Amino acid sequence: MLELRNVYKYYNKSQASLANVNLKIAKGELAFLTGHSGAGKSTAFRLFAKMTEPSSGQIIINDEDVSKLDKQKVPKLRRNIGLIFQDPKLLPDRTVFNNVALPLVITGLEHADVIRRVHAALDKVNLLGYKNMYPENLSGGEQQRVSIARAIVHKPKILLADEPTGNLDPELSIEILELFRQLNMVDMTIMVVTHDLGLIANTPYQ
Repeated sequence: MLELRNVYKYYNKSQASLANVNLKIAKGELAFLTGHSGAGKSTAFRLFAKMTEPSSGQIIINDEDVSKLDKQKVPKLRRNIGLIFQDPKLLPDRTVFNNVALPLVITGLEHADVIRRVHAALDKVNLLGYKNMYPENLSGGEQQRVSIARAIVHKPKILLADEPTGNLDPELSIEILELFRQLNMVDMTIMVVTHDLGLIANTPYQ
């Protein structure tokens, strides 16, 4: 499902962010990518999200080599991928509903289907009652749950999360990881980038 084959990524000539990295995440797996700051975790995330390109090596997504994918084909690839960041990146002038609906509106989905899918996604993250609120009125944990709803509203097969609990306290972080576990139980392939080994060890994933 997700694979790096002999991947190198240089941001300058003297230092590699990734050097001959091989990584494989099977379909339906919930995987945590860990390591110290600067180890290249976020670079791996950006490679799978097609936000950057490898200096050499192959990136395999759904058995397809997307290492040198034409830029015009990247939007189609991303329709099968949900992205979550440390910063929820919500639009402050739009309601929770409209933030979550944005990916569907961009693809031109029928209005009735947009409403149905947004409601389902918000219900999944226990925020359906917050749909008319604005981001500034939400807590940090609630904002991150909205970003998860936005990431899953188009029913992606793959979910990529880059330090999704980095700005949250331990209790809220566990709630977010529990959401990932629930999503994984319906066969969504998930890669979570995190530096917090203690958090992983104290969550019910073992």
